[in-house]
Amino acid sequence: MSHFKIKCRNCGKELKDVYCAFCEHCSGSLLVTNYNEKHFREDCGEGIWRFNWLPVHSPKLRQPGPLVYRSEGLSSYLGLENLNIAFSGYWPERGVEIGTCTFKEFEAAVVLHNAVENGINGLVVASAGNTARAFSHLSSILGYPVLIVVPRMCLMDMWYFEPSSAIPTFAVSDGDYSDSIDVAKRFSSALSMPFEGGVKNIAKRDGLGIVLLEAVSSMGILPAHYFQAVGSGTGAIAVWEMAERFVNDGRYGSELPVLHLAQNLPFGPMVNAWKKGSRELSPEDLRPELLSLLSTRVLSNRYPAYSVNGGVFDALTATRGRMYGIENQSISDAVRIFEEREGIDIVPAAGVAVAALIKAVSAGTVSCNDAILLNITGGGEKRLKRDRETYMVEPVLISKKITETEIRQLLCEVRKTS
Repeated sequence: MSHFKIKCRNCGKELKDVYCAFCEHCSGSLLVTNYNEKHFREDCGEGIWRFNWLPVHSPKLRQPGPLVYRSEGLSSYLGLENLNIAFSGYWPERGVEIGTCTFKEFEAAVVLHNAVENGINGLVVASAGNTARAFSHLSSILGYPVLIVVPRMCLMDMWYFEPSSAIPTFAVSDGDYSDSIDVAKRFSSALSMPFEGGVKNIAKRDGLGIVLLEAVSSMGILPAHYFQAVGSGTGAIAVWEMAERFVNDGRYGSELPVLHLAQNLPFGPMVNAWKKGSRELSPEDLRPELLSLLSTRVLSNRYPAYSVNGGVFDALTATRGRMYGIENQSISDAVRIFEEREGIDIVPAAGVAVAALIKAVSAGTVSCNDAILLNITGGGEKRLKRDRETYMVEPVLISKKITETEIRQLLCEVRKTS
């Protein structure tokens, strides 16, 4: 018997035998996982699998979670007394070895196991970098087939633990991450292999919510404030959903953490919409030419989960949240400050979250004694490459205009040469 059900956030209808979809009655409303156990437990296994609020029954893969620790260096620099950092990366000196250096590894672990348990025989995954690395690594360990589509513009920041030939990877040469999502859906249709699903996938959101599970396990309470950089916003939605479960539990606090979410300017569609109090994103803020000006292309999603029922707009509304626009120079400064104060390198996307925290402290938005959780996803990459061999991604280049017929022909040619 399953320990969870899947329900529509809007109408409450329970869905059965569903891998990932919208409610049949409420178009554009996210489904959510409703766990049978109201109370949080962490005695169900090892690593991330010790938590009871994950949609997996029989995990086979060993998967550690993030390191959650009380900051000393950065907290002293900012004058904060209760700053907690959730570090998803490689820092063996502190006992954390998330090999792919991203919280997307938790997502991949949960999604892959959930897919296997739903009888899904393979997945097509779209990524701007981190998700591709996580899925390529864990799928190779599990022996589970995935096909990955990425934008060529992000290749300079991408690496795998395995040679690209081991994981079918295709790069859209004339488009961005959003074009890669479109192409990935075409691959899915041509192959009759499910698209991983993005924000619609409850396993993806609950996997990303592991950051909050680990934080509450370490802190003993819900944080008052939560800081994260966002591209699609799926991780922020995941934290909101997980926080609602903790509030319903009643033992860890009665208030939802205030979400402090940040984007890299000049690409800030969610920042601008939230400032206007609008549920809808402006097409002017979604122009592709803005993406070339970013230092964090992994955050360059022109299809963010903002307007959907149960998406970022609703999460910000429910938590009285805030959005921050962060310039490139502020990101560079934040990356440097974090490494100097905490003793480990972080990637620019994590620097966006640090810069947002610096802004909030400067503006007096958070108090010195507030319980704060800073999500650092992407740390220790420089440290990792001293210990492990990595490979640059060498994908098959394709056009964003590729048709399903051309995809079938291409895959036949790839199979013949592999």
